[in-house]
Amino acid sequence: MKTISSLFGTKYPIVQGGMIWCSGWELASAVSNAGGLGLIGAGSMHPETLETHIRKCKKATDKPFGVNVPLLYPQTEEIIKIIVDEKVPVVFTSAGNPKKYTGFLKEKGITVVHVIANLKFALKAQDAGVDAVVAEGFEAGGHNGFEELTTWVLLQLLAGKVKIPVIAAGGIGSGAAMFAALALGAAGVQIGSLFAASKESSAHEAFKKKILAAGETDTYLALKKLVPVRLLRNPFSEKVFTSEQNGASQDELSRLLGKGRAKKGMFEGDVIDGELEIGQVVALINEVKPVRRIVDDLVEEFNRVAQKMNGIKL
Repeated sequence: MKTISSLFGTKYPIVQGGMIWCSGWELASAVSNAGGLGLIGAGSMHPETLETHIRKCKKATDKPFGVNVPLLYPQTEEIIKIIVDEKVPVVFTSAGNPKKYTGFLKEKGITVVHVIANLKFALKAQDAGVDAVVAEGFEAGGHNGFEELTTWVLLQLLAGKVKIPVIAAGGIGSGAAMFAALALGAAGVQIGSLFAASKESSAHEAFKKKILAAGETDTYLALKKLVPVRLLRNPFSEKVFTSEQNGASQDELSRLLGKGRAKKGMFEGDVIDGELEIGQVVALINEVKPVRRIVDDLVEEFNRVAQKMNGIKL
């Protein structure tokens, strides 16, 4: 089975999500050193901060790593320039038109991947010339698609229609889920929540403790009148939920959200009034592990399931 390992030059077809406030150079380099592709999350960084993280990541690993760039954020042009100047080998883009930077980045020898949530945008990304797409189902934490398609339905929709590699994302919290994604045609997986709760994640310890305590019904998709985002339940998210139930307008929700809410929750550890983004697999996370152990556990379980399934016929 052809996987994304050859595309990125990694040992395993595992990509770490470029999560805001969680994905600094320590996490990205640890994932790359463990055999996956680590991503620095540029969405929560000023250009000069990103430059520092890229340079530290280069010192911490001699393996490939990338940068995740949400195109809806300001200073994107400065961020792209830094990525090119620092010769980052891989860029993941999301939340915007992939045509804007794909051609320019590929001219510089950079591998480009775009995140999509439906078939229509997968085909548009393919036409834009990206090297692969991330098919992100609504199980994922953080910003999400409006369609509320699950990862497993989305993979089946893309099969046979998208000719470039597809990376499955959303709801993948085990080696068995990784096996299932590849069985549905994915060339690899992108995992966020497991790594958000890792020792090397830059998430605040208070946020990590909330992750460990959460159950299967403790996240929900919120702020669909703005940009859909999956939140962990806390007093702030309950205010959002109540406001939405009462028919709050876009302006009212924007005022409630304010500025810096995600930083306040995930990075500074205000688990009362901060925004906490995490995926549905949060219920599977019961320990803060080092990255290498997370990757080793995923691979071990994947291989065990693969061996069990070998030769099974109906």
